[in-house]
Amino acid sequence: MRKQETQEGRSVRLLRVGEQVRHVLSEILQRGDVHDETLQSHLVSVTEVRMSPDLRHATVFVKPLLGQDEAAVLKALRQNTAFLQREVAHRVRTKYAAKLKFLADESFDEGSHIDRILRSDHVAQDLTEE
Repeated sequence: MRKQETQEGRSVRLLRVGEQVRHVLSEILQRGDVHDETLQSHLVSVTEVRMSPDLRHATVFVKPLLGQDEAAVLKALRQNTAFLQREVAHRVRTKYAAKLKFLADESFDEGSHIDRILRSDHVAQDLTEE
């Protein structure tokens, strides 16, 4: 008898596999295993990995330290995707090797933008007690 997988169980699995992929990619980049000048000269944070429901696709959100040379870092990651996919497939045991898609993590920029808005004089006047 096959065990029925619930929506919650599947989402927990997606999160777990995504976190494993994030950890593996972070380790590869931190150790300098990728033979690319751009990636070896920049510290890159892998902030999140979102897996597709079938675990065949992984969207990888990255942020270079201090946001420096973001476009160059993304280009280098995309040029080395095949190597990174092989390494992830080797270290994370899943039925299929996930195709990696690298995107810049904009959440830090959005957070600082919201923070600036909340600290603006226009908003602050609404927050003060009369």
